[in-house]
Amino acid sequence: METSAVSLLPPIITIILALLTKEVYFSLIIGIFSGAMLFTDGDFLKSIITFFEIMSGKIGGNVNILAFLAILGIIVAAITKSGATRAYGEWARRVISGKKSALGLTALLGMMIFIDDYFNCLTVGTVMRPVTDKFKIARAKLAYIIDATAAPICIIAPVSSWAAAVGSSLPEGTNIDGFALFLETIPFNLYAILTMVFMIFIIVSGRDYATMGKAVQKFEIPAEYKNTADEEKNSGGNGKIIDLVLPLLVLIAACIYGMLYTGGINDGKSIADAFADCDASAALALGSFISLIFIGLLYLPRGVIKFAEFCECFAQGFKAMVPAIFILCLAWTLSGICGNDYLNLGSYVGMIVHEHASMAVFLPVIFFLVAIGLAFATGTSWGTFGILIPIALAVITLAPETYQMLVLCIAAILSGAVGGDHASPISDTTILASAGAQCSHLEHVATQVPYVLTVSACCIVGYLVDGFTQNGWLGLAVSLGCLFLVMFIVKMKVPATE
Repeated sequence: METSAVSLLPPIITIILALLTKEVYFSLIIGIFSGAMLFTDGDFLKSIITFFEIMSGKIGGNVNILAFLAILGIIVAAITKSGATRAYGEWARRVISGKKSALGLTALLGMMIFIDDYFNCLTVGTVMRPVTDKFKIARAKLAYIIDATAAPICIIAPVSSWAAAVGSSLPEGTNIDGFALFLETIPFNLYAILTMVFMIFIIVSGRDYATMGKAVQKFEIPAEYKNTADEEKNSGGNGKIIDLVLPLLVLIAACIYGMLYTGGINDGKSIADAFADCDASAALALGSFISLIFIGLLYLPRGVIKFAEFCECFAQGFKAMVPAIFILCLAWTLSGICGNDYLNLGSYVGMIVHEHASMAVFLPVIFFLVAIGLAFATGTSWGTFGILIPIALAVITLAPETYQMLVLCIAAILSGAVGGDHASPISDTTILASAGAQCSHLEHVATQVPYVLTVSACCIVGYLVDGFTQNGWLGLAVSLGCLFLVMFIVKMKVPATE
């Protein structure tokens, strides 16, 4: 199909419908089908075939992620039924002094689990949700903390599935070490760094504004999750805190080893090379399955839960993950209809960037804004930098005098990709953060967007400075200065909500 602005319509339709109707499934289906109709020139039956053709390919290509989600749901159900979650909540209530401590511990745990954002979202939510509920912290705020410590942490962590994805986005024949280039972008990834600073400010100051301010003033468990909350309160198992901690430690260790294993650590590769070449989705499926086996061996012989109860967790856990799985499948399909084989949204974006390549001093901010828009529209960070990094390499001549500009532009791409993904209602990490917090998905989006816009505005100023000075450190200092000014104003104008 010829590249044109028409390729923007499916994600735009999806996002507008989601905001207007508050119905994510319906909006995604309409957006995907509208894209299929555009691709087939209005052929109704062929559009239906195209819809399911893309979906089947996406599900097949992401089956390990779906298996990981289902198994993780089973693990959560088993831990809940064992009574370990209740025991942990009772202990945390005695030890944690208040809301700020609970949110601070949530953020710290999120920062520690930097291996993969999917794993981060669901694990942190599972562990901390009972604690934040006890302190009457809004689920929307928990979802924000989870989301803010998922992709933004992974994109600046040298050892993560994201580092491998960035390195693999460099086209062949560039003679650039992808991992080394990724390391150089870390200090200039303004969105990730500023999000961490802003999140800490929100936790410490207790100042929430816009839609988040309204959400935190009322503690309410969403209706669709009340049954889960009741199960956690009434779980009859005799599990102890160790029955929560050990499975999670095994899960983390098994997932890390899974990444090393799929990357070829057993074939003599170094740890860095193994992480760079790993299959993160297969590693997560492998690690979660090992953890599930461990839970069975830990619980059943000790009588923590009965065998019949353990088997019930399979259906319960899968059922709890159905909404997240369904939204993910639809979001992947929307990304597919916008892909190179169909509406080719990436080529259109690349053409726009090429047309503005002569404005060299504005390249970092242009790449940042394009990355935000593309990630927001498609709901994928990896797809965004997969499209834009080769374009940056084509636009910027590979010479010693332009290398620093290349680093800054790629940092801007990674920064914008995370920012757009953070705000997008069809992003997989946004979906999983709301699932981990058991928060209404659209409420999570609505409460998070004002914070994303605040940080992004400061990043724009920083990347403008980067372009004019070609000094990433100066851009970082200026953007932090803007953020501190914003935080000062918020502290003066916004009353503490918690």
